Amino acid sequence: MNSRSVTQKLDRLVSIFTLALLLWLPGQIQAQNTQPINIVATTGMIADLAKNIGGDSVTVTALMGTGVDPHLYKATQGDLRRILRADIIFYNGLHLEGKMQDIFEKIARKKPVYAISEKLSSKAIIHHGDHYPDPHIWFDVQLWQEAGKRVLEVLQKHDPKNASLYQQNSDRYQQKLTGLHQWVVKQVARVPEQQRILITAHDAFGYFGKAYDIEVMGLQGISTAAEFGLQDIKALKDVISQRNIKAVFVESSVSPKFIQSLVAGLQAEGKSLQIGGELYSDAMGPTGSSTDNYIGMVEHNVNTIVSALIGSKQ
Repeated sequence: MNSRSVTQKLDRLVSIFTLALLLWLPGQIQAQNTQPINIVATTGMIADLAKNIGGDSVTVTALMGTGVDPHLYKATQGDLRRILRADIIFYNGLHLEGKMQDIFEKIARKKPVYAISEKLSSKAIIHHGDHYPDPHIWFDVQLWQEAGKRVLEVLQKHDPKNASLYQQNSDRYQQKLTGLHQWVVKQVARVPEQQRILITAHDAFGYFGKAYDIEVMGLQGISTAAEFGLQDIKALKDVISQRNIKAVFVESSVSPKFIQSLVAGLQAEGKSLQIGGELYSDAMGPTGSSTDNYIGMVEHNVNTIVSALIGSKQ
């Protein structure tokens, strides 16, 4: 083979390699540019919202798992590493995360950090006197739908090429939430009005009560960091006795001992008070259970409340 033939063959090989490289590189660049957005959320409820709207275009990590009380939560070194590596951070706001809110406000100077409650109407937020606003917005399904719109807005802003996909995911999930809200209204309506009183460890269900016409009382205030005393216990005992309440509820993320003590004390006085079941308040259920998602969590709570209160009617 002469030198000219060798050169021609080499030229063809170089051309083939160059073409293959040109075809391969855009795919690699595209793959790099389409890596899922790394989202860190504080609670499981917010993480579930981000997953439903973000779909396959996001990866979501929740800092607070099953049974975790966000009011008392302290960030670990691992949490701080996850936060610093995140592309977007979502938190509840309204002081739910306690001292962590200060961390988020500082980090917001350098990376995208959003409180999902920040664009809710001030009229929609429950305030207890001069104290902090009630942060438990997820117990009003329609208010949670508004929080979902904020997540959608953020994702479309930071990833405009997938804006239509996020919109489709959001529309689909919003339809599910609309159905959930309508179902809750019907279920709570099954409970006679005089029996519609929900007593729990802390006052986490204010939005639930306001949205679905049920009176709510908690042994502690809106934060589990709040103190309560003998007067609080006496006030609850009086309500339970006067209205002949037969069921109170414990919460998965709050120690049950105070509610258990309340029940034991009233039983010792001859009252037929029982614990109506465990509710998921500040955290969802275990991974793999029917309550490891927002809709399942709400359904469990409503079924537990309605069953106990209907069972307690005279």
